[in-house]
Formats: sequence, structure tokens, C-alpha cells
Amino acid sequence: MNFRDAIHWALDALVSQRLRSFLTVLGIAVGIGAVVLLTSLGEGIHRFILDEFTQFGTNLIGITPGRASTTGMSGALISNVRPLSIDDADALDRIPRIEATVPVVQGNAAVEFDKRSRRTYVFGVDADVPRVWQLAVSRGRFLPADRAADARAYAVLGSRVADELFGNTNPLGRRIRIGGDRYRTIGVMAAKGQMLGFDLDDAVYVPAQRALAMFNRESLMEIDALFAAGSHAGGISERIRTLLIARHGSEDFTIVTQDQMLDVLGSVLGVLTLAVGAIGGISLLVGGVGITTIMTIAVRQRRAEIGLLRALGAGRHGIVALFAIEATLLGAIGGVAGIVLGSGGAWLLETLLPKLPTHTPLAYAILAEALAAVIGLLSGILPARQAARMDPIEALRAE
Repeated sequence: MNFRDAIHWALDALVSQRLRSFLTVLGIAVGIGAVVLLTSLGEGIHRFILDEFTQFGTNLIGITPGRASTTGMSGALISNVRPLSIDDADALDRIPRIEATVPVVQGNAAVEFDKRSRRTYVFGVDADVPRVWQLAVSRGRFLPADRAADARAYAVLGSRVADELFGNTNPLGRRIRIGGDRYRTIGVMAAKGQMLGFDLDDAVYVPAQRALAMFNRESLMEIDALFAAGSHAGGISERIRTLLIARHGSEDFTIVTQDQMLDVLGSVLGVLTLAVGAIGGISLLVGGVGITTIMTIAVRQRRAEIGLLRALGAGRHGIVALFAIEATLLGAIGGVAGIVLGSGGAWLLETLLPKLPTHTPLAYAILAEALAAVIGLLSGILPARQAARMDPIEALRAE
């Protein structure tokens, strides 16, 4: 019997026992569908978080006060040996290959105009924010390049804050109150959206020195440094570390590159992938057991057919091949059904919950189909060998 005849024989066997074949295929389809759906969710979340982390660019280094390895907390929240200062940011600007730095102070304060008031995030920054954070100004201009202690009381509004405080009124040149102090509005930022649940449009930007006074802080929350494209982040980090140790007398700060953040993210997503694989593996194990059970029953029900094949000259290897092909077809058909179920479920989830990203890579679908076929083959080996070991005469007596 050639390979084409073996395929026809296996298909005829599957069609003749439609209910049995359907239940077997269903078991594999559920397992493959679970794997495809969960991996689609995992890949979608992976891409979403990567996009969130890199929307400010990929050439950023963050410096925060305090040693994370000893305190476990940012120095913006606790007392440290020496706070990060505006002068530190000025010194970092002079390091070769660093193109710009942004001193950052963050807090929450009431923003008022006329009789309207709302509490929102207040960022104390400087003029390089649009360049370093890759933000755009839609109206007016951003803060001037002034890091002096008596920096002018200018404010730039996020798009949401501008809409809620001013509506259709032009906010440029208007006086607002932030934390009880008067500021002149000189710009409105373009809509940016959210990052990891934080609304970047619901914010107000003021000079860093004024934010330090507003929130009664001595230390910056962090300094973000933008380095030139093509530079090695590790080398730039070492230069920053050397300079700040010279200025502070000790390493009382923490330097984090985006590569390090993405490595941490990768380890977290690796655990997620492992959990997804374990769940899908259980489902596939159940499907494999189902194929083994069904094929074992099929061998017992088709003893006469096996005996006839042996009597017509089919060898043991041929019998093994026939039943292995049938089991592989069951697995492959179940794999196709599972891919349809999994990818369809992922699409439906993203349609119903747009904030829950999903993505089904073609490579995952091909791998899932191959896995289903292999599971079918492995599950059918034992029943196929049982069929091959049957005595032809005893098998024919079952007729």
C-alpha cells in the first residue's frame, strides 16, 4: 500500500466513525485553542508593554537618588546622603555623547482657573522635555531654558487639563493657580495618551526649581539623560556613575538604562510564558490521552480489518504506519480547529475589550499545528503497535 492509499484508508476510517473522530478532534482542538489563545494574549501584552516603555525613545538613561540595592526605594521618598540637584543635571549635560538632560520633580496639586478646579499631576521639568520625552506642543511653546532658582512662573498644560479648565477658550496667556501660586499659561501639549495606565495628557508642566519649592523637596525625583544614537548605554552609564560619585563622594544614586528595564520586563514575561505553556500543556496532555484511548478502542473494533490486511500481505511496519497516519490526521485536524478557535477567541476578546491587546504570530500558528500533529502521532504509536502485533488468523476469526 502506497502513501496515497494509506491516506485514503485513514480518511475513510475517520469518516466512517464520525462521532468518535469528532470527539477526538475536539479534545485536541480545545488544547491547541487554549495554547493559541493564551500565547496570543501573552504576545499582545508583551508588545503592548514594549511599546509603552519605548514610546519615549530608546536612548534614555534614568538616574534616581538613593541606592535601590540598599534602600529599595527612590530617594525622592526618603532621606539620602546627598539629593540629586539641578547642578547635577547641568554637570551631566557636559558629558560627551549626552545630548540633553531633564531634571524631574513630580507631585499632585490643585490647578485652578476662574471657578474651575481639578487636582492633577504636576511635573517640574525644563525646556528639553519635548526632545527627551518625545512630546509635542500643539499650541504656544514649551518652558524656556531657565534652570535658575527664580525661574519665571510659566506653565504648560496637558491636552486634557486644557480642555477641562478652558473648554473652547484659548488658554495661552491666561493666569492659573497651581498649588496656590499664580502661573502664566504659555503652551498646550499635543495628546499623547496613556502609558501603563498613567494619563500623560492629565498633567501640568512647570519649571523644576519652582516644583521643588511647591512640594517642599530638596531632591529631584530623577534625572533623565538622552544620549546620542549609536552610543553604548553601558559606557554612558559608567561616565555618569564616575561623575556623580566625584560630586557626591559616594554612590548614593541608582542608574537604570532602558536595556535593564527591558531585561526585567523580559524575565517577567518569561514567567508568564512558562505559565501559559504549562496550562496549554495540560490541555494538550488531555487531548493526547483522548487520542490514545480512541485509537485503542478502534484497534479492538477493527481486528478483522487488520487481519485481512495482514492476510493480503501487509507487514507489521505497514500496519503501524496506517494507524500512525490515522492518529496524526486526527491531531492535525484538531490542530487546525484549535488554531481557528484560539485566533478567533483572541480576535473576539480584542473586539470586545479593545484595551486588552492580542496578537497571534504566524510562527505560533505553524508551531501549534506541528505540535498537534506530533501529539497525534505519539498518541497513536502504542495502539498502532498493538495492532501490528496481532496474529492474522486470530484477527480474521473476529469477522
